[in-house]
Amino acid sequence: MDSLPALVERALAEVASSGDLAHLDEVRVRWLGKKGQLTEQLKSLGSLSAADRPAAGQRINEAKQQVQEALTARQSSLEVDALAAQLAQGALDVSLRGRGEQSGGLHPVTRARLRIERLFGDIGFTVAQGPEIEDDFHNFTALNVPADHPARAMHDTFYIEPGHAGEGALLRTHTSPVQIRALRAGKPPLAVIAPGRVYRVDSDATHTPMFHQVEGLLVDTDVSFAQLKSVLHGFMEAFFERDLAMRLRPSYFPFTEPSAEVDISCVECGGKGCRLCKQTGWIEVLGCGMVHPQVLASCDVDPERYTGYAFGMGIDRLAMLRYGVNDLRLFFENDLRFLRQFRGG
Repeated sequence: MDSLPALVERALAEVASSGDLAHLDEVRVRWLGKKGQLTEQLKSLGSLSAADRPAAGQRINEAKQQVQEALTARQSSLEVDALAAQLAQGALDVSLRGRGEQSGGLHPVTRARLRIERLFGDIGFTVAQGPEIEDDFHNFTALNVPADHPARAMHDTFYIEPGHAGEGALLRTHTSPVQIRALRAGKPPLAVIAPGRVYRVDSDATHTPMFHQVEGLLVDTDVSFAQLKSVLHGFMEAFFERDLAMRLRPSYFPFTEPSAEVDISCVECGGKGCRLCKQTGWIEVLGCGMVHPQVLASCDVDPERYTGYAFGMGIDRLAMLRYGVNDLRLFFENDLRFLRQFRGG
C-alpha cells in the first residue's frame, strides 16, 4: 500500500501527456480496467487484517476516483481540441470576395412552348396533359389507325415489352392521344392544345428520337375548314411577329378528313428563295384537317351533330425557325455557350 501514491502520480502523468482520445483510452484501460494497475491493488486487501481492510480499501477507491476525474477532464479537453481542429479545417474566410451568381435562362424550346401556349390561350384554348407511355388504343386505334392500317408505317414506334407497363404499351408517337383522352373525359364544345414530349425511332440534323409537339383540337357545332385556316394563319403571324403568306396543300392523315399540310412564306428570305426554303420561298410547318367522323365516334361524340378541326406542329421545328438554329441536335447537347444566347428572350 506504500506504493499507492506513486502509482497515482504515474497515472496522472500519463493522463496529462495523452495527445488524443485513442491514447487516453489506452491509459484508462491500463490503470482502471479489469486488470488495471490500480484495480489490481484491491486484490492485496486479502492479505490485511480485518481491522485494516476498510481504511486500505477507501484509499484505493479514492486513488481510482482521482484518476477517473483526471481522465474525464482530459477527455473533455481533447474533445474540445478535436472539434476546434475540425472547424478550422472546414472554415471559410468570409472576408474573401464572393464569386457571385449568374442569372439563368429558359431553354429555347421551353420559350417556344410557352409562347405557343400563351397565343392559343388568348383565343380560348386550354392546355391538356397526358401520359408519355401510352396504350395502343389511344395512340392508334381511337385515331382511326387499326392494327392492319398502313398508316402505322408512318410512325417508327418505340414499343415496350409486355409486362413492363401493360399489354401493348409504347412511347407515344404524337400528342394526339391527349386529345382523345380530353374528348372522352368531357363533351363538346371543347378547345384544347396538347404540348409535350413524343418519341420516334429517328435521328439526324432535323430529327431526334425524342422531340416536342403541340397538337390542337376544337370540337363544336358548325366548325368549318375556313375557321381552321384563319386560326392557323393568325397564330403563325403572331408567333413569328411578321406578316406571312400561308398555303394549304392536300395531304393524308388517318385521323382527319380532309387533311392538309401547311406552308408559310420563308421566315428568312420572305418568300424570295434561299438556302433555308431550298429556293422555293415556302417552309412546311404543320399538318391539319377536319376531325375524322370515326375519331368522334370512338370518343362517343355524335359526328352528325358535331364537327371539329385538329392540327399538329413540332415545337422544336418552330423554335429552330424563330431563333435561326440550323441543327436540331443543338437543343439537346446542353452546350452552355449555345444556351446563353437565349437568356434575354
